[in-house]
Amino acid sequence: MFQARLSRFQAKLADAGVDVALITDDDNVYYLTGFYDYLHMEFGRPTILVVPSDGPTLLVTPTIDLNSAKAAAHVDRIAAWNDGMGKEWREELPFAVKSAASVAIEPDHMPAPVRAFVNELLDGEKLTTATPILNNMRMIKSAEELQLARHAGEVATAMMNAGRTAIGAGVPEFEVAIATSQAGTRKAAALLDEHYEDKDMSPNTHFLQIMASGEDIVKTHHRASTRIMRSGEPVFLCFCGMTNFHRFKLGFDRTFWIGDAPDDQVSVYEVAVASQKAALNALRPGVTAESVHAEYAEVIQTAGFDYPFRCGRATGFSFLEAPQLVTGDQTVIVPGMVLAVDGSVSVDSFRAQVGDSVIVTEDGWEPLTHHPKAVTEVIL
Repeated sequence: MFQARLSRFQAKLADAGVDVALITDDDNVYYLTGFYDYLHMEFGRPTILVVPSDGPTLLVTPTIDLNSAKAAAHVDRIAAWNDGMGKEWREELPFAVKSAASVAIEPDHMPAPVRAFVNELLDGEKLTTATPILNNMRMIKSAEELQLARHAGEVATAMMNAGRTAIGAGVPEFEVAIATSQAGTRKAAALLDEHYEDKDMSPNTHFLQIMASGEDIVKTHHRASTRIMRSGEPVFLCFCGMTNFHRFKLGFDRTFWIGDAPDDQVSVYEVAVASQKAALNALRPGVTAESVHAEYAEVIQTAGFDYPFRCGRATGFSFLEAPQLVTGDQTVIVPGMVLAVDGSVSVDSFRAQVGDSVIVTEDGWEPLTHHPKAVTEVIL
């Protein structure tokens, strides 16, 4: 799978007249090679994938990760560098680009120290972007990726069910986070054991639970805290970061109430649900991404609420991929895309959101995440 992707990428580079690409986005390095560097630039250690349009591929990575790279990376050569020794990661790059007339980089995903060094090596006129090529490759998922998506949906659904069960009056938010993490990890472990040979892939969730309750419900990306939930309060659960099975990501959100739901909040919630329904009704091959957003936005604005943020985005090996369901994105929807589709309305004292992930099919879409949305079914 990874070798086939690298070969496709090299062919597309050749078609675009690019001699070599320097790939530095962690998710793209994984997408093309199967190697994922958990340290990233937070620890000051860049990993750089060098892909010529015609020639052997090279992975430049820290020596501390050399054994992992040898086990996972589908490349022709690995060049390991060590902290403080010689020119470190700078050693290989001059040779990789010295005869290139056109070098593609990822302008929005290249670490500043690497970009500064590339600027020293190359005239700006030689630089182009690899991002559109990779975005287009990643937009339509393979059969293997769609299997990952479906399994990721099972993990997300297990987390939502566990979170729902854990919510209650007198319960601190962090207890819900513990429950969702355990459920997601156990479901992921079972799926990995049953369907995958990769024993190095961790089943553990590794993202802080997005949730909010009570007056904090208006804080969109609030993390689980020590706050004690109370009867009559709304509770928001989001798994857009935690759903990360075998490195495949999805979006998934629900709003609940404990014991009772105030009428004014219910009316806002019902508009959010209706806006998502309008977007999903519009979603099918042949329409544009922005037209899906337009249907969602019309429901929200017709109900008298402010113009909303995007109603969705593509996901895959990144949390955010192309296209986005937002005004201005004229990408045509095609089968094989995986999209997170939201419905959301915010007012001063309350915020409602529901979100699901789907696969675009030949005549519509296939749901990946599953949980009720009717008001009567989200009052706990």
